[in-house]
Amino acid sequence: MTSATLSIDLGAVVRNWQTLDALSEGETGAVVKANGYGLDAAKIAIALARVGARSFFVATADEGLSLRDALGVGPEIYVFSGHMDGDTHQVRTGELTPLLNSVDQMLRHVEALPGHRFGLQLDSGMNRLGMEPAEWLAVRDIALSQQPELVMSHLACADEPSNPMNAQQLETFRAITDGIDAPRSLAATGGTLLGSAYHFDMTRPGVGLYGGLPFADAAPVVTLDLPIIQVREVEAGETVGYGNAWVAPRNSHIATVSGGYADGIIRAMGSKATLYAGDTPCPVVGRVSMDLITADVSNLGEVPETLQLMGKHQSVDAIADAAGTIGYEILTSLGQRYCRVFSE
Repeated sequence: MTSATLSIDLGAVVRNWQTLDALSEGETGAVVKANGYGLDAAKIAIALARVGARSFFVATADEGLSLRDALGVGPEIYVFSGHMDGDTHQVRTGELTPLLNSVDQMLRHVEALPGHRFGLQLDSGMNRLGMEPAEWLAVRDIALSQQPELVMSHLACADEPSNPMNAQQLETFRAITDGIDAPRSLAATGGTLLGSAYHFDMTRPGVGLYGGLPFADAAPVVTLDLPIIQVREVEAGETVGYGNAWVAPRNSHIATVSGGYADGIIRAMGSKATLYAGDTPCPVVGRVSMDLITADVSNLGEVPETLQLMGKHQSVDAIADAAGTIGYEILTSLGQRYCRVFSE
């Protein structure tokens, strides 16, 4: 089989959620946007719902409607983008809870779906989504009279615990929400790890569920095994791959494996990446191409059928470091050609 195998441990996702849930006295939601960070939102949400998760967060109304089809009635599905023009059908049909980001969205929601559930997103300093403090104060009493399900904001620097922006946003969020009679939420994964002051009534971990930083104690979720298509002998001085990017320093055995940037294995990682045969590292040589990667397997006594990119020896964040990016991008870039295998 030439398709690489992407193994996704749903049991590890559940354990990560339970560990983060144990850190907070309030409710713990789960962020499953971008198709569960590329790993299948439906399967992940169903597994989490079985162990008690009741609130899920997606980016768009379309994502929310698909998730409702998977979860059925009951769990709350919040939509970060709020109630956009054209979303009314999805919000109504999916019984979604849009997190309204502006006065315009609030008016649209109340006029299109009077009495329908909603939440509010406030900007506490990130300047990305949500009502700014002055805007919020102008409509606060009206908005709260409609009984929002949740009032939330988002931290900009939670993965840097010592960054003063965290305390600044916490102070702002408290200043504009203290005393309201509605559940509050500020912390995603990083904020959950900052401590109870950031937890309020609900935390909403995302990347930590999938084994990513800043949750350093997360159970690994993803394993990626790439099948070897061919092994060839390359003499000292010969080159491998596009642009003659690698020159063999010695007579070498080079394996060509199935996988490339079309599968979300980012080209920029190049020779900074390593594949593994069991416990033996096999350096990537030459450029990552669209469908293929070449690795030096000269140190192997016997060449296996596959080499591993992510798993026991190399986390998603290690791969991200090699590519000069973050684990989020690696996860959400994983392509559709993989044979996905789920375990619990």
